[in-house]
Amino acid sequence: TNIYSTTNNQLSLQSHTMPINPIIHRTKRTPKFGTLNIHPSLLPRWRGSSPVQRSLESGDNPVGVSVLFTVSKMDAGPIVAQESLEIDENEQASTLLPTLFDIGTKCLIDVLPKVIKGEITMDTATGQDESLIVEADMIDASEGQLWPTKMTAVECHNRVRGFSMWPGTFLYFQIGDDGPENEPVKVKVVESRVLEEKVEPTNMIERGPNKKDGLRLVCADGSVLEMLKVQPATRNVMDAKSFVNGLQGQTVKWLSGLDS
Repeated sequence: TNIYSTTNNQLSLQSHTMPINPIIHRTKRTPKFGTLNIHPSLLPRWRGSSPVQRSLESGDNPVGVSVLFTVSKMDAGPIVAQESLEIDENEQASTLLPTLFDIGTKCLIDVLPKVIKGEITMDTATGQDESLIVEADMIDASEGQLWPTKMTAVECHNRVRGFSMWPGTFLYFQIGDDGPENEPVKVKVVESRVLEEKVEPTNMIERGPNKKDGLRLVCADGSVLEMLKVQPATRNVMDAKSFVNGLQGQTVKWLSGLDS
C-alpha cells in the first residue's frame, strides 16, 4: 500500500489494506482536505477486511470499487466516487482485486482536483445508507474446506473464486480402495466451473468425456462442479488430465466428515 500526502499536510491518500494513516499519526494533525481511501466494493455492501473475497463468495455481479473519505469507523466515510463492474462468472479474487484497484485509482485521480478545490468535502460527499451495510468478515482458514453434502456446485465454485488468493479451497479424496494403506489426500481446488446439468448424487469423482473436461464433483443436490485444476498435497498444480494419468487406473471419491 502506498501512502501519499500533498504539501503542508493538506490531503492524504490510502488504500483499503492500510487502515491507519501513518502521516496523521506522526503529525497529530488532520489533513485540511481529509483522507481518501480506495475500497474494493460497492459500499456500504462489504465493509471490512475481505470485501472482494466475500463478494465473489456470495456470487455478486456486478462488483465494484468506492473512493471515500476516511472516518474513525472502518469504511464508513462518505463516498466521493463509485464505479461498478460486470464480471465473468469464473472471475477469481486474484485477478479481480488488482482490476478494481486500477479502476479505483483512476476514479481517485479524476476527483482529486475537486477535492483540493473544496468542491467535494466530507459534508458534500454521499453518505452511506446504514441499513444496507453488509460486513466482509475476516476469513478463517477452515472456511476453505468444501462440503458437497451441504453446498451446491455454485456455492462451491464461488468459494473457489473468492478464496483463490488465501486460504484456497480443498477437499479430501480417497484414492484407490478403502484401507489403512490409502489415507485421505487433501486436494486443493485451484480452478473450477459449474456445469448446467444435474445428475444422480454420488461421491465418485470422474473426468468428463471430452479432451478439456475436468474432474466432476457431484453435490448432494445433483449439481456438478467441474474441477479444472487441482493440487494434491505436496504436489504442483495440475490439470484434470494430468491428475487422472497419475492415478494408474485407481478410483477416486470425495470424503465427507473430515475436518481440516
